[in-house]
Amino acid sequence: MELDILKEVIADVLSVDPNEINEDTTFIDDLGADSLDVFQIIMGVEEKLHVEVDSDQAEKIVTVGDAVELIKKTVG
Repeated sequence: MELDILKEVIADVLSVDPNEINEDTTFIDDLGADSLDVFQIIMGVEEKLHVEVDSDQAEKIVTVGDAVELIKKTVG
């Protein structure tokens, strides 16, 4: 579930095909995202799931899998 929501938000923010996104996809190298893009993606996930992601932890995100794990920890 978290991966599907994340893929949807990434596709919206970065205008990429969600089918090309998996847990090994990196935000910067594979998707061409910058730190502002990643911030927008996290905000989008927070809005959809009604949660608040720890910003210090969010800064450490490199791959989509990292983001999924952080979201899972946040949602509990």
